[in-house]
Order: sequence, then structure tokens, then C-alpha cells
Amino acid sequence: MSKIIASAAIRGGYKITGRADDALAQALEQYGPDQKVELPNTGYYLPVIHGMTGMEVNTLADLTPVLNRAKSLLPPEPAEHVWLPYLGHTLDAGMATLFADEIIEVIKYLDNPLPYVAAENCPEDGNFWLGAADDVIMRKRGIEFVDGTAPGFAAIVGAAPDSKTAVNIARELQEKNLYVFMSSEAEGVSFAEQLRQEGVQMGWETRLVPFGKDITATVFALGFATRAALSFGGVQPGDFQRVLLYNKNRIFAFVLALGEDKDAAEGALLDDEKYAQAAGAINFGFPTISDINIPQILPTGICTYEHVVANIPHDRIVQKAVEVRGLKVQITEVPVPVSYGPAFEGERIRKNDMWCEMGGQRSPAFEYVTMREMEELEDGKIDVIGPEIGEVPEGSKVPLGVWAEVAGREMQPDFEPILERQIHRLFNAAQGVFHMGQRDINWVRISKEAKAAGFTFKHLGDILHAKFHAEYGKVLDKVEVKIYTNEPDVLRLRKDALKVYHQRDERMGALTDESVDTYYSCTLCQSFAPTHVCVITPERSGLCGAYSWLDGKAAYQLEPTGPNQPLLKGNTIDPLKGQWQGINDFVSQASRGNLTAFNAYSMMEDPMTSCGCFECITSILPLTNGVMIVNREYPDMTPAGMKFSTMAGSVGGGLQTPGFIGHSKHYIGSKKYISAEGGLQRVVWMPKILKEEIRQLIDKRCQADEELKNMLEAAGVSSFLNLVADETSATTEEEVLAFMEQAGHPAFTMDPMI
Repeated sequence: MSKIIASAAIRGGYKITGRADDALAQALEQYGPDQKVELPNTGYYLPVIHGMTGMEVNTLADLTPVLNRAKSLLPPEPAEHVWLPYLGHTLDAGMATLFADEIIEVIKYLDNPLPYVAAENCPEDGNFWLGAADDVIMRKRGIEFVDGTAPGFAAIVGAAPDSKTAVNIARELQEKNLYVFMSSEAEGVSFAEQLRQEGVQMGWETRLVPFGKDITATVFALGFATRAALSFGGVQPGDFQRVLLYNKNRIFAFVLALGEDKDAAEGALLDDEKYAQAAGAINFGFPTISDINIPQILPTGICTYEHVVANIPHDRIVQKAVEVRGLKVQITEVPVPVSYGPAFEGERIRKNDMWCEMGGQRSPAFEYVTMREMEELEDGKIDVIGPEIGEVPEGSKVPLGVWAEVAGREMQPDFEPILERQIHRLFNAAQGVFHMGQRDINWVRISKEAKAAGFTFKHLGDILHAKFHAEYGKVLDKVEVKIYTNEPDVLRLRKDALKVYHQRDERMGALTDESVDTYYSCTLCQSFAPTHVCVITPERSGLCGAYSWLDGKAAYQLEPTGPNQPLLKGNTIDPLKGQWQGINDFVSQASRGNLTAFNAYSMMEDPMTSCGCFECITSILPLTNGVMIVNREYPDMTPAGMKFSTMAGSVGGGLQTPGFIGHSKHYIGSKKYISAEGGLQRVVWMPKILKEEIRQLIDKRCQADEELKNMLEAAGVSSFLNLVADETSATTEEEVLAFMEQAGHPAFTMDPMI
């Protein structure tokens, strides 16, 4: 190991710890020891400190023992330090640095104005540093590291030699589906500022996340990694060894240390503080790869392979990092002239940046997938009927009909809408293509940049052909696509598609839990919730909202040995609560005996377990004889006296928690929603944003149910949600009760829940 790196990391640790000492002393003098401190909307306190030590930081006074803990980890300063040929002192200095980083960063949240915008995506103007990820982002994005959607992340400190190089590095990382966490600067310029200079969109949606310009903001990347272990790995706070091993084995991350090599003969001039951050990352098994001539640590040990690799050219640095980290990246080639990958799914194309747009009430449009016989199709045939993109002027509003025909020996009509729904995701993954909606309410924009790169309407068909084969090749053998851009064709064919849409809805609407003898399991999340088993029925989608019964059926066809297995219900044990012998047998086996049974329709007795990916939580409010529903996006306190993040810790992890269930938003409109306890009429509170999102679903449910319709008529209201309180009318259980009394809520007349 290099003595130079050890000395620099220890010096850096002393410098950052000294900064933390000064910042804490100043904050104590200004605010006092009882001042509350926290990173926004998280139940993990200061995650690196909490994960490594179990210490809970609530006030400024709580930071003093943490700082003392950091100081105790620091070895003697380099001037008096006897160098040892192993990583021990360097790793200790790195961990001390991370503790000090979190102290400095949490104190910044006391500043007015705040140093960070605390949003999911960067604003177009002004400050764009996002700061720490809250728990909503953590749950939403962290699951991607579990299911493989995101194989890892790159923590970039410093800056590239120029903005064009920065863009090239960022795009290559995006194409490999990696998140990019940015902090620090080199010579006063940061990597994120270089991307902003080139007009690159940043934020969690594009996977380019600017945490902060200060070197201490690097800790937000390690905090994200620590929370992944606590949230999805079942690791307990304070079990530092398991936290670090989880990250080494499961979160494939690395550091890219970029800077200016002023004197290659003497070694590059990385700041001591950057060496200290790198030492902190090595604790997690995350190696450092640099573009400059810093000393290397090539032997293996803590990291899977080398610890520090230096002097890598910019056109090879990403590939070298992937190699050193031992990351396996699978990329399906899509024949389009622009970058392609999930990192571009959140890209926005503003009006001034678009070449043309289709649908979105600007022009008639639709998209449709239909099944054909094998002999009817020519695989790979893509036709554009109407003007191509080069034949329409800039700013045009173009009709668009996407008509995809598929055939396969295992293909079934039930799979048509599943494939159709994927068009949104598949189109969005192309850089310079924006897509929203589905069916005949789709909206597509193509950017000037994509058009200049050679992107055409035909490439939309190429995307579907390539990705349908790559992802659904087990059920289909041929894909043929027609792209219509003539309005008469689009209007004529849209009528045909609308008839089929209606038929599908009728078929799904008629499908009930009683009408099938087979349900589907989902054990995808057992990697982080080992005892959790999700059972998907026609009237209860997966609690993540991503899988319906038909999706489970399709997934089994695609991967017969995968996490979605057909389950024969067997003998009915309790039809009211939703319990069947065949389901119980599977639950017992799949949970390794930890669960013996659960009820699909009850939240009070042996409810279905939850992992951590649920869209909503339903919780009992005892005083009201009803329940509240809170969605993941709602950050504030609920009438239950807990935020979503706190409740999620009790509900998730594969536990059966009577009085609480995790579920999807769509399930709220199901006839089977907590039907054992009386169903929808038990709901007394939910956030206003959720009410508006599901209003049509709930209104439709009430009109289809005679009992609910009569209840609304008796109450003299047009919508059940008018009887449900939200944060504008009630923030405590007592206030919810007062709102119910005034509104005449039906929960008052129902049997006691407890």
C-alpha cells in the first residue's frame, strides 16, 4: 500500500474533523444544544453514523459524542505516524471522515436559506444541488439496486478537464444504467457544473444526481449505500460489519476521482480531503479510479479487486471502473443513433428543444399491440406510412399511430396489454424521446438533438422490435411494426383500437378472485425481506403497484422458475377474510416456516406481509373506528402520529403487523380492499394529493356498488372522498374525528374494528 495515500488520507481526516469541530462549536453557540437537527424526511437519523454505530442524532448536543467517536478513530497525525503496510489506519481515518462529513452537512440544514433545493429533480434555473435523498427517493430508487434495474453507482468527486469530456463520461455511465452521484470540485469547477454548462438535465429521474459542491457532500452517496443495507438488507443499526459486507457484495459502486494533473512526475495534486473520502469509500468495498497520476493501491483485500487505480484515460475510465469493481453490466443493443438506457426515462424535452410532438391533445395519436398468426408476419419489418421526421418542419404537431403486431408459439391475447404498456418505458429510454400516457392518450416529443443525430420515426419501430425480443423472447417470435403519421390513417385505425381497448377493460373488469382457481406469487423482494410473500389476485395487485394478476401470469410464462409462480388456491378456509389452504401451504414454504397463514382481505387478523416497496400504507385510527391511507410521496406527519418513513419501518421487512398493511394505490378502488373490515367505508383520512390522483377510480367504484351508492345518497354527497379528511382539514386523530362528525362519515355506524 502507498505510504503517500495513507498519510494524505489521515491528514484529510484531521482537516475534515477539524471543520466539523468548528462547525459544531459555532452551531452550539448560535442555536443551543437542544436545537433539533435532521436530514429532511428520513427515519435513519444520520445514516452513516446510525448504520455504523447505532447512535441516534436528534439535537446538536447529540453530535458531541459522535464527534468524539470520530476523533477516537483517527490514528496519530502523519508527522508522528509510523506507517504500517496494511489498510487499518487509512480505513479508520476514512470512517472518521464520513462521520465528520455528516456532522458538517446536517448543520448546513440549519442555514437560511437552505444550501440545497431538497427536490427529486434539479430546477432549470438557480441552485441545482439536491442534498441528501429523503426516504421517498430512497425507497423508490433503492429498490432498483435490488432488482438489478440499476447495477450500481459512480460517485464522482472533482471535475473533468472540460465540459465535453464530462458529458461523455456521464453518458457512458447512463448507458450502463448506473446512477451518477456528484460532489466536490477541482480548481473551483465541479463535474455537475460542467454538465449544466452543456445543458444536460440532472436529477434522480435521469440518474445524474448533484449532491453538493462541498467535498463533504460525498457522504450522501455513502449514506445512500448505508440506508440500502438498513432498508433492503435487513441489517440492524450498529452492525457495521454487515452494513459494509452488504455494500461490498450487493451495491456495486465505485469512486471516480477526477482532477487536474499539474505535475505527473511528482504525482497529481488531489486534495487530502479527497484521499480521506476515498479511504471512507474503501471501507464499503468501493474502489477509487482516477484520471490522474496518484499513487495506487493494487493489492486486493477490502475491495473485490484493486483499491486505487490511477492515470486512466477518459475514454477508458468508465470501462476500467466497471472492471475493477467486478460489475456485470448487461446491455441490449438497440439500433438507434442516440444513447439508450433507463437513465434517460426521466428526460424532459421542453418546447424550445423539441423538433416535433405527437398526441397529447395536440394531434390524434394512439398505440396498440395485437397478436397475429406466425405466418402473417415478417419479423423485423418496420414501415412508416406518412411523412418521416426529416419531412416535417421544426415545431410540427404530427399525428402518430403505433401499430405493433406480434406472434409467438407461447403468445396469448392476455399478453397484448402487457406488451402495450411497455411502450411508455421503451420509448422513454431513448435519449431525446419523451413519452407519456398510453393507448389513445399518449404524448410523444422528439428533440432537435435526436433529430440532428439521425433519429427517425422508423427508429420507434426499431426500439419495439429489439426490446420486445430481448425482454419477451420467451413468448414471441416475430415483431412487425407500422408507424402511421398521416391523419386519416391514424383516425381510422384508432377507432379499431378503441374497440379492443373497451373489450380488454370489460374482460379485466369481469375477472374476480372467485372466477379463477390460480393466483400468482411474487418473491422478488425476498432478497431484502426474506419472510415476505406477495400473493397477487385479480382484485389485489402487487403491493408495489407494478404487477397485476395478468402481469404475474405473463411473468411466469417468460420465466417459469422466476419469482412469479402460479398458486392453486385449494380449499377455502375463510371466504370473508380471504384465506385458502393452497395459499397457506405456499406461504409457509416460501417464508421458510416463519408464516403459517395470512388473510388477503383483512388488515386486523394475519394480514398479508409487506416488503418495503408498497405505494401506500393503510393504518388503523382507533378513535375514529376507521383507517387512514398515506402514500409514499407524502412527507409530513399523519394523524397516526408518524410519518410514512417511520410507519414503513414497522410495516415492511416481511412482518405481519395487525392494523397496518402496505398496498398499491389501485387496490384502494378494489371491492376486496380490507373487505373483511368493511372496505372503503372505513377510510377516514388520506393526503389531498392522493385523493385527487385516485378520485376517478373511487367514484367509479362507488357508482358500481349499490351499497356505496345508497350511502352517498343518504349522506347527500356526490363523491365518497368528500367524506374523507385530508391534511387541509385534519392533522391529528382528534381533528379527523371532528371532521367525520360534521361530515356524517359512515364509519361511526360500523362494527368496532378492535
